[in-house]
Amino acid sequence: MNYLFPLLAVVIWSGNTVVNKLAVGQIAPAEIGFFRWLLAGLLLTPFLLRATLAHWPVIRANLGKIVTLGLLGMAVYQCLAYYAAALTSATNMGIILSLMPLMSLALASILLGHRMSVAALLGAVVSLGGVLLVITQGNPHQLLSHGVNLGDGMMIVATLAYGVYGVLLKKWNLRLPPLVMLYLQVLVAILALLPLYLASPHMGLSAANLPLVLYAALFASIVGALAWMQGVARMGPSRMSLFFNLLPVLTAAIAAVVLGEQLTGYHLVGGALTLAGVLLAELWRPRGKPAAAVGAQ
Repeated sequence: MNYLFPLLAVVIWSGNTVVNKLAVGQIAPAEIGFFRWLLAGLLLTPFLLRATLAHWPVIRANLGKIVTLGLLGMAVYQCLAYYAAALTSATNMGIILSLMPLMSLALASILLGHRMSVAALLGAVVSLGGVLLVITQGNPHQLLSHGVNLGDGMMIVATLAYGVYGVLLKKWNLRLPPLVMLYLQVLVAILALLPLYLASPHMGLSAANLPLVLYAALFASIVGALAWMQGVARMGPSRMSLFFNLLPVLTAAIAAVVLGEQLTGYHLVGGALTLAGVLLAELWRPRGKPAAAVGAQ
């Protein structure tokens, strides 16, 4: 029964990566980014406003940290993913996103003073090789002549931002209930994305794009986050991190069915290398060092 919570969260977040791609041409990236968090905030407010006000002294003392977390984890990460979706495939996005646990390990080494094991370093090299194979379409020499596809580059930056978010969340360890933290970060995302929404071209909400906004707001932002939090409470963060590694596999499978994306040889080999590197780093991780927390995707 415990396994259902992390599996549900990862399936929802894999589906959200495909939703990012489905949104291309249906709604502007700035629009879906803003409406997603606005709707999530409206849904959460009746349940969490009172609890949030009750924790105001702690919130006021840590306001700068809360704003930083909201910007990195909610605004920057997901907004970049919406823009990246117009320039790369959902399969590529899922494979690049699978680098997040390794990025978190590296950042924890820098920011928290955790030592990276030999297995972690070896895993990083293997995973980076896999991602390199994917973003160069099986021809690494292409990187020297053409560079990285803009969409893939955006996704790498987005993944890095979320990795920093996870490490800072652990470093600061704010004494606030998880749901209150989620709500506060949603509010930060709404305020941060409002200027971008106002300054960007609008396509408007329609019968075609409203289901995409609803999926992102209700399932990816709330249901997925609640399922993940419940899994962490029942199983612990270290065991939960292994389920996150299913994300590129599930994303590729959903993208193949929903979007008709073709899995090529470099996707299969690159994805396998990326996943193998992450598993190598995590399964051989020294005990007592929990994985970074994961919030809404």
